Amino acid sequence: MLSIASSELIQIFRNRLVLITSLIIPVVVSAFFVRQHETYAALGSLGYIAAIVLFTITAFGLYATAVTTLASRRQNLFLKRLRSTAASDTSILAGLLLPVVVLALIQVTVILTALAIVAGDPANIALLVVATIATLAMMIGLALATAGLTNSPEHAQVTTLPITLGVIAVSSWIGITGTADLTWLKRLLPGGAATELTMNAWNGGVAVTESLLLLAPTLAWVAIAVTLATRLFRWEPRR
Repeated sequence: MLSIASSELIQIFRNRLVLITSLIIPVVVSAFFVRQHETYAALGSLGYIAAIVLFTITAFGLYATAVTTLASRRQNLFLKRLRSTAASDTSILAGLLLPVVVLALIQVTVILTALAIVAGDPANIALLVVATIATLAMMIGLALATAGLTNSPEHAQVTTLPITLGVIAVSSWIGITGTADLTWLKRLLPGGAATELTMNAWNGGVAVTESLLLLAPTLAWVAIAVTLATRLFRWEPRR
């Protein structure tokens, strides 16, 4: 798994398009929100900024990059060749996805640390970590499911748009309007409960046990995505 991961990391840094999509764009957008934190906190809260940062990085840096990577490796038959080795299916996928997951986690940590420095520490760091891990898991699951519907790296630019833009839109909607109305609709949408959990972790004022209940919808999306991935994911191009 580690040998696959190290090889994949090298490929990421060699591919300028992937490098821009997975590293530069998410960081630049997130840095803008941090720099303008007073303006956007007035629209929602500091927790809203934290949630937008989290979903900007995981949508572009993790989800879209993972789908593109898997589609590319399938197209050039790399997945098929790996499957002929002693490596298990799980270790192959873990090796291919580990670099983008680690890069996304580093980006989230750095940007949220910068937000804490300029705007104040989150109310509950442990809860914020839980929210981050749950969001990463959800986006990885959705990436695996979407990769099953994606024929090529070029096709990934189309197939990733609904989820990429959708989770950011949901996060923004909830961050600005809250969940006082349409509560369950907002929580059940992809990213909705994770946004609220992130906001609670940063802003405080909500009991931890109540916040942890928000993990249920997010983990449900993980289960749905993994189920779809097992049905849709292909190891070689369609003939």
